[in-house]
Order: sequence, then C-alpha cells, then structure tokens
Amino acid sequence: MPDIFVQYEAQIWQAMGETFIMVGVSILAAVLLGLPVGTLLFLCRKGNLLENRVAFSTLNLLVNIIRSFPFLLLVVFLIPFTRFIIGTAIGTAAATVPLAIIAIAHYSRLVEQTLLDVPKGVLEAAVSMGASVKSVIFKFLYVEARSGLVVGLTTSTISFISYSTIMGVVGGGGIGDFAIRFGYQQFKTELMMYMIVIMVILVQTIQFTGMTIARKIDKR
Repeated sequence: MPDIFVQYEAQIWQAMGETFIMVGVSILAAVLLGLPVGTLLFLCRKGNLLENRVAFSTLNLLVNIIRSFPFLLLVVFLIPFTRFIIGTAIGTAAATVPLAIIAIAHYSRLVEQTLLDVPKGVLEAAVSMGASVKSVIFKFLYVEARSGLVVGLTTSTISFISYSTIMGVVGGGGIGDFAIRFGYQQFKTELMMYMIVIMVILVQTIQFTGMTIARKIDKR
C-alpha cells in the first residue's frame, strides 16, 4: 500500500465507519417505517382492502413532497428538526435524521410499486378465505412480493450510499466527505481515486448480494 494510504489509514477506517452508520440507520428506517408506509399506500388505494381516500392522499402527498426535495436542500431544511431530535445539527448522528426521512419516502414508494405488481387474484383469494388484514399482508402480499421487495431495498441502499456522500455539509463525515476534503481539496488525486474505488466495490457488493438473495427467494 502506498505511503499516502498508510498515512491516512485511521481516517479512512473512520470514514468507512461513518458511512456504515449512516447507511445502516437509513436501511433500518426504510424497513421499519418505509415498508409499512408503502403497504398502507397500496392498501388505501381505491378498490383495495383498506380503501381510504383521505389517508392515501395524505400519505401520497407527503411522500411526493419529500422525494421532490433536492437532497442537499432537504438536509438544510431539516436542520431545526434535527437539532430538536438529536440536540445538534452537526455530526454523524445528526446526519442520520435527513437520511432516515428520505429513506422512508424512497423505499415506501418502491414498496407500493412492488405490491401493485402482485396479481389481483392473490388478494381476492385471501379475502375470500376470510383472511384478516394482518394475514393478507404477511401471508399473501409480502410472500408474493418478497423478491421485488428485496430488489427495491437493494436499489434504495445504493441510493442511501450516494446520499451519504453529501452529509459532509453537516459534518456527517463518511467516505464521500473524506474523498472531497482530503483528496480533491488537497489535490491528492490518488487518494481520491482510492476512495472512489472503495465506493464502487461497496456498491457492487451490495448489488450482487441483493440480486442473489432476490433470485433465491423468487419462487415464481
């Protein structure tokens, strides 16, 4: 390993750890909140099991507004909210707040689209058998859509990694911020390229893992 990489080894590992924290919290938010929101968007649509025009319109508008924000502006806009929740608007912990919010909106839309691809007959069959709403969701919808849900989460995770590179504006750190501050701004092109390679390897690993899992659980 070249001397310049040895010199910055500690900072590189710290930057990778910050990225993993930010992306990890985003994935957790996407699964715990984005999945239910996306499911509600699907179920509250006209003609579906929990048809509710007000609930659907409200959730749909909220998701659209969040997704419409350029992410950098969303981060700045949420600074007062982040300070209220975390106690500070600076640092890796603070960076997880806007990342979690965009993660919920991003994945919920992909969940809704995935569930819309489930054949109508599956839902009708579940209802005709007297299945409860909970059973319809967990024993029919999610089972039929499991491969698409994994693909959607894989795609979202890659987007979260991309979003995390912007978090240097609030001191969030991470690989992208390190590449800009120590590589680009200090004219250390070799170091910057090294960090880009790390990002590419990380993204490709996630993509390969996600698609492999999706293929294995797809029983259609």
